[in-house]
Amino acid sequence: MTSHHQPTRGEPRVALVTCTALPDLDPDDRLVLTPLVARGVAVEAAIWDDPAVDWSGYDLVVLRSPWDYALRRDEFVAWAQKVPRLVNPADVVAWNTDKRYLAELSAAGVPTVPTVWVEPGESWVPADSGEYVIKPAVSAGSQDTGRYDLADPAHRELATAHVRRLTDAGRVAMIQPYLSAVDTSGETALLFLAGPDGLAFSHAIRKGPMLTGPDLGVAELYKEEQIDPRTARPEQLTVAQRTLAAVPGGPDRLLYARVDLIPGPDGAPVLVELELTEPSLFIGYADAAPDRLAAAITTHLARWP
Repeated sequence: MTSHHQPTRGEPRVALVTCTALPDLDPDDRLVLTPLVARGVAVEAAIWDDPAVDWSGYDLVVLRSPWDYALRRDEFVAWAQKVPRLVNPADVVAWNTDKRYLAELSAAGVPTVPTVWVEPGESWVPADSGEYVIKPAVSAGSQDTGRYDLADPAHRELATAHVRRLTDAGRVAMIQPYLSAVDTSGETALLFLAGPDGLAFSHAIRKGPMLTGPDLGVAELYKEEQIDPRTARPEQLTVAQRTLAAVPGGPDRLLYARVDLIPGPDGAPVLVELELTEPSLFIGYADAAPDRLAAAITTHLARWP
């Protein structure tokens, strides 16, 4: 636990939740510290699975970079359920940390990347052609994620092995067509932060293509990303708002949301992921975004007695 500002009497205490590998937070998250202190908030980094942390001692607990939870999701969800004043809330964490939420959003009319799910014990036979992405339904930071050209027999073999590696470990595999537009236009992440009237659009960034080939099972906390600022287009904002409206319990409880979109085959945006648990918020890529996140945190502080 790292304190960034010792509380004086009456100051609200906020924990920014991280993991052992990032005890002083991700560099992007550190940008919110100064604006929070300027608002009279005592803020500390706290590691989610550190038994010494007294979570009840905080006025607000904000999930930020607990990126090592993917292989211990049940433990992480159980932890979240015990933490008072957690944002985003524990039921959202339980729903959002398993990417099968995409099937629910698709059923609610949100345009999403078509996805095949392979459960433990099920087998999967790859197609004879086409580029596909394979990843686990529970993951963070593009871990255990690979891209395969199924016209290549070696790739078909590697893809089959990747699915088997996941399902043999008791994990659900997901297979999606690789959207080639990501190679040219990249992925657009739209960031929303809480305001006085609920969740409001803050800024957008472009993520360059990351998946160059098969996943060979090498462990890393997250993959480095090529990030640039981007102006959101009206059709992207429309899909993002439709996505957020379909969140169980509604979007107004959320402190933040990140909606990741890629152009589909017809050029219209489709949802790749909705990140409500521990997304990078990229506040270093937009003017005043650190201040907007600090304001969002103080807005949520005001909601707790």
